Amino acid sequence: MTTDTAGTNHRSSAPEGTDGSLDDPSVRRRIRELFLLDPSTVHLDTATVGSPPRPVLDELGAVDRELARAPRDPYDDSALVDVRTVLAGGYGCAPDEICVAGSAIDANTRVLNGLELAAGDEVVSTDHECFTIRTPLNALVNRRGVVVRRAALRVGPDQRAEEIVAAFEAAIGPRTKVLQWPAVSLTTGTVFPSRLLAELAQRHGLVSVVDGAQLAGQLELDLHALGVDFLTGSGAKFQCGPQGTAFVYARNRVLRRHNPLPLPVFWPAPSLAYPAQGGLPPRTGTAEPAYDLADLMQRADTVDLSRAAALRLSCQLWDRIGRAEIGRYVRALGDRLLSGIADHFGTSALYNSVEDPRLRCGMVAFTPFRDAAGEPAEMARFGEFATRLRDQYRISVAVTGFAPPDNSGFRFAIRISPHLYNTYDEIDAAVAAMAALAAHPR
Repeated sequence: MTTDTAGTNHRSSAPEGTDGSLDDPSVRRRIRELFLLDPSTVHLDTATVGSPPRPVLDELGAVDRELARAPRDPYDDSALVDVRTVLAGGYGCAPDEICVAGSAIDANTRVLNGLELAAGDEVVSTDHECFTIRTPLNALVNRRGVVVRRAALRVGPDQRAEEIVAAFEAAIGPRTKVLQWPAVSLTTGTVFPSRLLAELAQRHGLVSVVDGAQLAGQLELDLHALGVDFLTGSGAKFQCGPQGTAFVYARNRVLRRHNPLPLPVFWPAPSLAYPAQGGLPPRTGTAEPAYDLADLMQRADTVDLSRAAALRLSCQLWDRIGRAEIGRYVRALGDRLLSGIADHFGTSALYNSVEDPRLRCGMVAFTPFRDAAGEPAEMARFGEFATRLRDQYRISVAVTGFAPPDNSGFRFAIRISPHLYNTYDEIDAAVAAMAALAAHPR
């Protein structure tokens, strides 16, 4: 169905024939056919960037051509109401709480700069954050005198969810205003216990801000049940939407069951819909919103309607396949990977938890070197390992790094992040290739 409205889906539903168990070979084949991935390569770095399905790319081009044929007011984003409705349905919130952003750093900057923070106010964060949130946080340090404290988080096969919560609680002080954490660690792939951390924030009356870049599209997400105040997500990683897409969730109602705290003060900027004179009405204290907060956030400038429409189609496709089924399959790939690395390298090489399955997803990080040291020069050795894996075996992975709490120097990791287009055979082949490289270093 094609219309003259860029915000109306060009296809009435996601592509047919993709429902069923992702362990079913026939379903796996149909899923794989949705993607343009080079069959001679194995992409195991979705945490950096995903591969958009063919229908998503088709939608991107179709809306661009439609807008070229019939140009429209670029400041009119009323078409995005439908996009926000689809995202809200897939992620478990209301359409007035979610908007499309241009990138992860755009989304994180909007949230952090919209909070009411003054000199001396503290944000408790981690050393496992992406620069898309570390840099806007540091801007608040330099501009407003905000203080950032880091929760001391261990990594390794014996870490548990309660330990992470305890580390955050130990970092809370009398000036703490915000708890900020990654839903899934960029550096190690550890799934943070977000519901437990949200409850911790609520007990202390703190605002909760979550970087969900590695969460959206990988694991099932229910934003209301999670109970956080703000969460940002990437559209171009595990959601496999077009590059240059992200989203912002901002709680816009009191959730008696999941988050009964009053809504935090929040300034939706930039916003073309913010009153030119006067101010906004008081925020709601009930389950009913006082106004459409997401609309204020969405009306930021000219709107990239084609990318928004393509992101919507990606979300519809994930809804059709089943977000719970995608999450189950990706976790199974991660467990296969974890087991293989433990067999070849030992559990001590892992930065992921073996003991606590609550902390696991598809992403796994480890060191292939028994003599790895906490020195900056180590990055070159890890980088060479990843380059050899790509050049010799055509397998792509990433190198990440973090600072452990014992001040023993920076730690680097090989991070592997499969997705629904990968197979168990590819996981086994990647583990075997990495073992061969480690056994024959240059």
